[in-house]
Amino acid sequence: MHVQETIKLSRDCPAVAVPTGQRVLLGEGGEVGLVQALGGSYTVMAQGRLFRVDSKDADALGKEPTPPPQLPEDASDEKVEKLVWDQMRNCYDPEIPINIVDLGLIYRCDIERNADGGRKVSIDMTLTAPGCGMGNVLAADVWQRVMEVPTVDEAKVELVFDPPWDASRMSEAARLQTGMF
Repeated sequence: MHVQETIKLSRDCPAVAVPTGQRVLLGEGGEVGLVQALGGSYTVMAQGRLFRVDSKDADALGKEPTPPPQLPEDASDEKVEKLVWDQMRNCYDPEIPINIVDLGLIYRCDIERNADGGRKVSIDMTLTAPGCGMGNVLAADVWQRVMEVPTVDEAKVELVFDPPWDASRMSEAARLQTGMF
């Protein structure tokens, strides 16, 4: 992986080791190499290993956190659904520069309106490999981003492995980008 920029951490920074999913703390003053900055999360290299840093900790890298999504109060169900999908398109595997929607990892996304006008979102997603240690991290990222959508009161993200993922689920653009066509 190519380092785009070397950064000195301005404070202790929570991170997740890639691909194990282990939570770690990168120390203030430590140097990291920025490898990927997509969708508001960051993949950095430190001590020869990759780590994922969440948007809320962007300041430790000298970056701006991603602002929350906005919708008008009278937004239609279609606009809410589009924003939910846009939020999922901001979720990236820290090793692959393609969002999880274009990778074909979202199998189902249902949005229901509650009696009080709020919305419940139910998502089934998978991983490119069932044993990936980043599965819970990616599912939590999807949950967090969907919960940021105005009027979404509840979200459930389920990791499923049936049917198994394969490259045919990728968008045409993603297949072209990876050379898997």
